[in-house]
Amino acid sequence: MRLQTSLPLATANAIITEALILGRKASLLPLTVVVLDAGGKLIAMQSEDGSGLTRFDIAFGKAYGALGMGISSRLIRDRLSERPAFQNAIAAASDGRFIPVPGGVLVENADGITLGAVGISGDTSDKDEYCAIEAIKAANLSPEPAEPNPDWRTSSLSDHYPAST
Repeated sequence: MRLQTSLPLATANAIITEALILGRKASLLPLTVVVLDAGGKLIAMQSEDGSGLTRFDIAFGKAYGALGMGISSRLIRDRLSERPAFQNAIAAASDGRFIPVPGGVLVENADGITLGAVGISGDTSDKDEYCAIEAIKAANLSPEPAEPNPDWRTSSLSDHYPAST
């Protein structure tokens, strides 16, 4: 018996390979890339040397949250930033597998059907998301969101964390 898959392993691996290439070309910090099918099952994952221990959980949570809500993790952040109680409820309902920051991108076919999601963690959320979006496009599929934040190149971890004194 053969089971139908929404996102074949070969496609998932191609997305991961391209995302890591894009990360190296942009001199990003080491990345972890996760690809889930439409049901939230892990299809493939790779973590670059030097990627932090929790990066898998973060990347998975970005992709899982996007699938669970049916929108990108960037849009989740934007829509729920003023609703922390609802964010907490979603985190509880998903057993903590919900990371509401950019880097979780839906993968769609030409008909707009969601096939799965890509989650990336390692650098700033906008840089993670850039790699996911462009890697999905390179696999001849459609990302949601369709384009990265136009300022992804200038996002910085120091924008999010105060300098130590």
